Amino acid sequence: MNSPLLRVKDLTIDIPVGGGTLNAVRGIDFDLNRGETLCIVGESGSGKSLTSLALMGLLGGRIKRTASQMEFDGIDLTKANSKTMRALRGDRMAMIFQEPMTSLNPAFTIGNQLMEALLLHRNVGKEAARARAIELLEKVGITAAESRLSQYPHQLSGGLRQRVMIAMALMCEPELIIADEPTTALDVTIQAQILRLLVDLGREMNMAMILITHDLGVVARVADKVAVMYAGELVETGSADQVFNAPMHPYTRGLLRCIPQPGKTERGARLGTIPGIVPNLVGGVTGCPFRTRCDHAVAACRNAIPHRKPAENHRFRCVHETGHQTAETVV
Repeated sequence: MNSPLLRVKDLTIDIPVGGGTLNAVRGIDFDLNRGETLCIVGESGSGKSLTSLALMGLLGGRIKRTASQMEFDGIDLTKANSKTMRALRGDRMAMIFQEPMTSLNPAFTIGNQLMEALLLHRNVGKEAARARAIELLEKVGITAAESRLSQYPHQLSGGLRQRVMIAMALMCEPELIIADEPTTALDVTIQAQILRLLVDLGREMNMAMILITHDLGVVARVADKVAVMYAGELVETGSADQVFNAPMHPYTRGLLRCIPQPGKTERGARLGTIPGIVPNLVGGVTGCPFRTRCDHAVAACRNAIPHRKPAENHRFRCVHETGHQTAETVV
């Protein structure tokens, strides 16, 4: 069996803050094969974006990142120096950021920014880089592509800027793309177009993709694997079919109750909610971080939480073997 393109074991991210240390990400594990799409879902502040920045080596200097294993195609990312990471970023690994207007440089034209990665990582001339930029702008659905090269980011709409970001990420045909909530700032119609575009291009180029989102409707349409993140931990991982059709962790079940299901949710029906707030992660977290919001919490939830494996490649963290036994709530 081929080794995963990306393998992460026990990734932890700690951030020094005024009141101590923020344990933002704690001991997460996942694998990703070539051509697969992994969706990381969870509430804002759960550590999704920090995880992606850790993989790309883009965390701030004061932030501490540790992992027992973090390998990209055999390259140890925990030991990679800045030169190695610069060679990987934009070439074999690329990232599509959440807000293109703050990611694109307002002082340079679209053409300059698109061509930069190819000129840096490939032995090509400016004419070849320009032709590649036009080709990819057309591929992502931008009309009059050649004329767009001389425009600046502020001259494009939000949807066009996001398409430019996708084209920029694809310039060197990377093996891995990380898309950090790439449709958040767009209207619903454009969101669907961008997501379909990403999925189609990923299949066409056999790229692995990590899609970070809080929209389970999106996940249901595009994911091969799903990782549910809460308060810096992965509380459930598995295939899309396993997580959607047989969710085991109470948090996953709560998220699924919050979205309407075609053919099941009646018009005007009240959707589910998850009461409470995410716990404070400064100074360490013991036990299950979801226990103060969980209807099935018991005294054992204050202690170490075991990993359960109900099926192949399906894991969740809960003291209950089925993840949802009725139990007396612990305040």
